[in-house]
Amino acid sequence: MIDLRLLREDPDRVRASQRARGEDVGLVDALLSADERRRSSGVRFDELRSEQKSLGKLVSKASPEERAELLKKAEQLKADVKAADAAQDEADEETKSLLLRLGNIVHTDVPVGGEEDFVVLETHGTIRDFGAEGFEPKDHLELGEALGAIDMERGAKVSGSRFYYLTGVGALLELALVNAAIAQATEAGFIPMLTPALVRPRAMEGTGFLGQAAENVYHLEKDDFYLVGTSEVPLAAYHMDEIIDADKLPLRYAGFSPCFRREAGTYGKDTRGIFRVHQFDKVEMFSYVDPADAEAEHQRLLDWEKQWLTALGLPFQVIDVATGDLGSSASRKFDCEAWIPTQGKYRELTSASNCDSFQARRLSVRMRDNRDGKKVLKPLATLNGTLCAVPRTIVAILENHQLPDGSVRVPEVLRPYLGGRELLEPVAK
Repeated sequence: MIDLRLLREDPDRVRASQRARGEDVGLVDALLSADERRRSSGVRFDELRSEQKSLGKLVSKASPEERAELLKKAEQLKADVKAADAAQDEADEETKSLLLRLGNIVHTDVPVGGEEDFVVLETHGTIRDFGAEGFEPKDHLELGEALGAIDMERGAKVSGSRFYYLTGVGALLELALVNAAIAQATEAGFIPMLTPALVRPRAMEGTGFLGQAAENVYHLEKDDFYLVGTSEVPLAAYHMDEIIDADKLPLRYAGFSPCFRREAGTYGKDTRGIFRVHQFDKVEMFSYVDPADAEAEHQRLLDWEKQWLTALGLPFQVIDVATGDLGSSASRKFDCEAWIPTQGKYRELTSASNCDSFQARRLSVRMRDNRDGKKVLKPLATLNGTLCAVPRTIVAILENHQLPDGSVRVPEVLRPYLGGRELLEPVAK
């Protein structure tokens, strides 16, 4: 959530952010009104409680004649205090509810617009000219089936559409990707983490996934658990309700977990193969930092993603995601999109998001900073960055590194995790 002081001091900035996101600007004024009622009802409650205490002292000293009148007044004050307390609670709950609906304040440099209004910041690698090489590229599913790596038919039989099996070299390729990604992250100073796939509502709400993203979240109603769509959720909640000393920052974690997404609203989109699926594995980077270091950390996360994609030999571009496609928690987001030959376009493989103190406020994660001999408590900043979303990375590897005979060249960074194998070769039927 945002800082209420910012809302009071600069509501126009918050309105502009909501407008840029394409979200309800009226929410700002509703929140301002609720906050004013919350504060005024708090003052009223304190005044009545003070009067009640003073009256109590008078009753004990009053004469029998005065006591009856004072007790009558005390009864009325008791009712007034109770009503003021209820009004304060109601205004407080309304303020919290509205505050949870408000998105993070977007960074001033973020391009304004929807999904297609991103800005390309840089491009890397060379797109292969398959025509010049004398063959038509196959898509990842045709390649994966020939390699004995992907089985969509049985995935659909067992679980339905957008489910799959990785078999043989497909399973080995996933394990190689995960091990190589964790190795890179560990070398960069991240602590490897295996995280829960089920979380309580507060963890999901605290990271901002029960707002506009709620339609894509699986909820187990009987137990009131949520299946995570990314290990960002349990990593953000890892230090929930904790105070971290500033000298221990940054804290960096690399989480590996299964991820579950309903993919609501994507009917008919990316239905072939494993590019858009309901369950997948992912390695996610997550950082807790001093807010003053958040922008620099954001760039570092992006640099680690670029290092990874370059090591995999994938041509890709980096985009500055537009305001309407940020999600509620991010103030700014960079995506790395890999070239997918059979689609003839770049597609998202990784994201790096700066959430400032938005998630930390919701999850009550604070830092203890010593300034001028005084201990200061304040929310810290959280950032997240995908290092390897496995299925999409497999899609990009198969299509970009395929050879005319249907075999696929293994990127050098993965070979140590595949027994030195340089090629994935079609299996005999």
